[in-house]
Amino acid sequence: MDSVSKQTRSQVMAAVRSKGNRSTEKRLRYALIRAKIKGWKLQATFLLGNPDFVFINDKIVVFVDGCFWHGCPRCYRRPHTSQSYWDEKVKRNASRDKRVTNKLRRDGWSVIRIWEHELLSPEKAINRIKRKLASKRK
Repeated sequence: MDSVSKQTRSQVMAAVRSKGNRSTEKRLRYALIRAKIKGWKLQATFLLGNPDFVFINDKIVVFVDGCFWHGCPRCYRRPHTSQSYWDEKVKRNASRDKRVTNKLRRDGWSVIRIWEHELLSPEKAINRIKRKLASKRK
């Protein structure tokens, strides 16, 4: 049971802003550095969806999607409380991700989405980024 009204809780939650998932961003950043991949910038707030990494010259953006918040088919565990709220929240996030991806692609950007769990062993994610860079830098 919540100690505040639904309206107050909604206002409080609406005021919370993401500062990025630092631990997953760090994992990918270190993997990019180890792989000697250059030309990326962190958190492109000037682009729709605020990608976690952007290769401006190659027009490639990389999003690291948290398994819980974005509804990873492999890792997502539905909370036991407020299930309808969380079902809708994750559904809205996934819908927003699709809209952002489609818009960026229409604008000429290549979009790479990496699940948080993929960074436990980042080689495959790094290889995806390398392949995309190679295709753009031909």
